[in-house]
Amino acid sequence: MPKFAANLTMLFNEFEFLDRFEAARRAGFLGVEYLFPYAYDPALLAEKVAAAGLVQVLFNLPAGNWAAGERGIACIPKRVREFRDGVGKAIKYAKALGCAKLNCLAGVPTTNRPLARRTLVENLRFAAHALEAEGIQLLLEPVNTRDIPGFFLFRSRDALDLIGEVAEKNLYLQYDAYHMQVMEGDLFRTLERNLERIAHIQIADNPGRHEPGTGEINYPFLFDRLDAMSYGGWIGCEYVPQAETTAGLGWFARFAVQQAEPLGSSGVLSATAGVDAAGSCDAGR
Repeated sequence: MPKFAANLTMLFNEFEFLDRFEAARRAGFLGVEYLFPYAYDPALLAEKVAAAGLVQVLFNLPAGNWAAGERGIACIPKRVREFRDGVGKAIKYAKALGCAKLNCLAGVPTTNRPLARRTLVENLRFAAHALEAEGIQLLLEPVNTRDIPGFFLFRSRDALDLIGEVAEKNLYLQYDAYHMQVMEGDLFRTLERNLERIAHIQIADNPGRHEPGTGEINYPFLFDRLDAMSYGGWIGCEYVPQAETTAGLGWFARFAVQQAEPLGSSGVLSATAGVDAAGSCDAGR
C-alpha cells in the first residue's frame, strides 16, 4: 500500500503552519513534507513531528531568495559557496527531524547552459558526499517550465542523464507526476523503467495542480501499479486544494482508513506500520 505524506506548504492552509502537523495526522497521513523548515527552530519542528506521531519525510535544500522568485541556486556559478553552506544547514535540520531525504532544486541558469551544468554537477557531487556521510539521500527533481520558465531540468530523462554524469550512488530522482504530466506524459512507463532510481514521488492533478481526481491523471491506476511494482517509498501530496483541504480528501479515504492504526502507546509509529524514516516540497515551483 502506498505511504502518503501531506505537503504542509500546500495542504491544511486553514491552520497556522505549526498546527498543520496535527491536522495532517487527524486526516490519516503518516508522514509530512514541506518546502523549507529554515524559518523555525529545528527542535520546535521535531517536537511537532513527534507529538503528532509522524515521519518527517523530506524537505528542500536552501534554494535562494524564494520570496524574490528564486527557485534554486545549484546551477548558478556565483552562488557555489552559498549552496554548499546551505547543504550544511540542511543536514543540521534533517538530523534534528530524523529526515532521511533532501531534495535539490537546480534553479534557473544565469549564465550559459554548459557552465551551469558543470556547476550543478560539482554541487551535486559535493552534496551527495556530504549527505551520504550522514545517512541522508540526495534527490534531484525536474520541474515543468510552464510554472517556472527556464528551469534547468524539465524532463525526467534530463535529470536521469545528469544523475548518470554525476555518478554518485547517493543521488536519486524525485519524480513529480504533475510536472512530468505537463512536460512529457507517459507516467506509468517512466515510473516502471526507472523505479530503482526513484526515491520519492509527488502528486497533483493536471490542469490546476489540484487534488487527485480533479483532472486528467488516472491516479487509482498509478497507485495500483506502484503497489504491484512494490514501490516502498513515500508519495508526497503536493497539490493545491480546490477548497478546504479535508473537503478534497475523498480520493484518500481508502488509504487513510488503512493507515489509521500505526500509532503506538508512545505516540510514535509502531513497527507494524511498515514505515521507514525516509522521504520535497514545492509551492510555486
